[in-house]
Amino acid sequence: MAEEMNLRLGNREMLPNSVSSILRQAILKGVFKPGERLVQTELAEQIGVSRMPVREALKTLELEGLVTLEPHKGAVVRSITVEDVEEIYELRSVIESLVLKKSIPNLNEENVRALNEMHIQMLKTTDKETYVDLNRRFHSLLYSGCDSDRLKSFMETISHGLAQDTPHIIPGQIEKSNMEHEKILEAISSKNIKKAREELEYHIKRTGKELIKFMKEENKG
Repeated sequence: MAEEMNLRLGNREMLPNSVSSILRQAILKGVFKPGERLVQTELAEQIGVSRMPVREALKTLELEGLVTLEPHKGAVVRSITVEDVEEIYELRSVIESLVLKKSIPNLNEENVRALNEMHIQMLKTTDKETYVDLNRRFHSLLYSGCDSDRLKSFMETISHGLAQDTPHIIPGQIEKSNMEHEKILEAISSKNIKKAREELEYHIKRTGKELIKFMKEENKG
């Protein structure tokens, strides 16, 4: 039941996708079970927002494969298995590595400087929502040099929104990600594309393994 997790937003000045993030976490943590119906009015009241952001969040979660929007029934939670997550992160490690390979040659000094500045901000922040937003912008800029729209579209489809909420779920994720980001940036600064790809692949695979570990432990409970 939803009362097992506080869904209410502490800050009404929401960062983008805050409602999606709250509901995504609740699904991954098993607060909302597969087959459970999510009622917009109830969610809006629990979170402390109007129905509009809840409606938009449910549309986002449908695209990510976490809920199904059924006529006359509303949103219903879909089952996401360990095997699903394993496949998502395996595909991410391959496709995002390729996107990075195509992006690095087109990143200029200003881009690299901006990446380093965001990395410093991520090292300093103690707020998880701020970190999630900075991390999203960091990876977006990291891949911005890739000129293949098709490849970037594949990447966005596969991620399923899971990656952005791992700082809320995996213990120590922020500290580990910061160290991994630093290694990626060092490789980019030295123009070592092979090393940058290897570090990114490790970053993605390590996160996937820890998310799977979390899911298995939650399922035991």
